[in-house]
Amino acid sequence: MLYALLCYNDEDVVWGWDKKQDGEVMARLGVVRDRLEAAGKLGPSLRLLPTTAATTFRKSDPPLVIDGPFAETKEQLLGIYIIDVADLDEALQVARDLGEANPGGAYEIRPLAVYNAGSAEAVAKGVVAA
Repeated sequence: MLYALLCYNDEDVVWGWDKKQDGEVMARLGVVRDRLEAAGKLGPSLRLLPTTAATTFRKSDPPLVIDGPFAETKEQLLGIYIIDVADLDEALQVARDLGEANPGGAYEIRPLAVYNAGSAEAVAKGVVAA
């Protein structure tokens, strides 16, 4: 089953790390990513740039485009992992492993429903089986 692990943390803390601190955290996360990749369970994983680089499109009449995130929060969405695991218990274990590697924050675990499963592009990229 496909899950999205949404990684939340305080971006002021994370983006305040010096290169050494950031490299150490990314190396620890790399161990988890490498293990998942070797098992064929890792899809795309993305590190989002800070919310200061975000733009929000608000559906209103008329539509509104604003700088920044949709809402101000204490923790921001900083990354996404797509994993293909047997069940929620395995997804929780992956979140635990990532949590041990990355100080602070939280992981939201969401099952995914692939709505473009038949697209040639998805099949070619290995997102879904032909």
